[in-house]
Amino acid sequence: MNRTRALLLVPAVASLLAITACSSSAADTGKSESTTGGGKVALVVAQGGLGDQSYNDLANTGFKRVLKQTGLQGNTIESDDVVGQGEQLLRRAGQSGINLVVDLEYSHNEIIGKVAKDFPQSDWVIFNAEAKGDNVASVLFQEQEGSYLAGALAAMQTTNTADPNINKEKVIGVIGGTSGVGIDKFIVGYIQGARDVDPSVKVLTAYSNDFADPAKGQQLAQTMFEQGADIVYSVAGGTGAGVIQAAQEAKHYAIGVDDDQDGVAPGFVLTSVLKRTDLAVESVVGDYAKGDFPGGKTITFGLKENAVGLTDFTHTKKEIPQATLDKLDALKKGIVDGEIKVWNVVSQGYPDFYAGK
Repeated sequence: MNRTRALLLVPAVASLLAITACSSSAADTGKSESTTGGGKVALVVAQGGLGDQSYNDLANTGFKRVLKQTGLQGNTIESDDVVGQGEQLLRRAGQSGINLVVDLEYSHNEIIGKVAKDFPQSDWVIFNAEAKGDNVASVLFQEQEGSYLAGALAAMQTTNTADPNINKEKVIGVIGGTSGVGIDKFIVGYIQGARDVDPSVKVLTAYSNDFADPAKGQQLAQTMFEQGADIVYSVAGGTGAGVIQAAQEAKHYAIGVDDDQDGVAPGFVLTSVLKRTDLAVESVVGDYAKGDFPGGKTITFGLKENAVGLTDFTHTKKEIPQATLDKLDALKKGIVDGEIKVWNVVSQGYPDFYAGK
């Protein structure tokens, strides 16, 4: 649904929220003081919070850029219990007269439709989930596509014993933040990619049940390394910092997620599975500023849109055989062309090859 709405200037939502919120000033967002674009925008930060060097931080980077580009005024909203306080957060944003609320927390998918109905003067965006409403836009990513490539890379690299970070075992691992389709689509894509290139490779799985617990991530990764893994993919936000630390200490590899984490521990992060939340935030907020809000629609970002994928292996390329890189290029082309179908647990349920369910 495309609409042009008169954008209202209202007090910053952060000053009205009783629960924890963080207001972005012109200085810390880089936004212009100009209100040419008009209106107030809020970015609701997901589990793990800002500082996760991953999903939230990358989205916030795009938020800052689009505020500067459009002249919109914006705030980031954080809560220590963003899941439990979700409805309270969203209702107070609506009551504050925020014109556009971009919600990064997927667990709000049912709440946001209900709140949006009660506040039709505002527009709402939910990431990583779908919600109904003429004033609600949904943003989905094909994370399983980037994860498929990471699994394929891990399965090939774990047999490359010329790499000093690789042992003789054909074992890799993956750690999810929580068990549910939003995270499991990463995990299942990773497992499928590994199976497709080498069915004999064993994939260990575990859940941290937290997106901001590096100590738990480190412990889980250490256990996997002790069980023979030499590459562990983390899909757990800030918890992944501990996975990377464990990889560095064990002299093995981590695979980062969402943002480019290759430089966090150069030489010990094999690659990162990019999920360009910054581009998605820029896209939906930029369209809104033009009066072209996609209400009632679902927007999907995948490999074809260059919104998911792998990094360029800045610190590890010398250890990856050219044949492996060529295979990855071929797999990517196969996915984009539709020749390779990567399993999506959101729309297809769980496959037989996934033992986690």
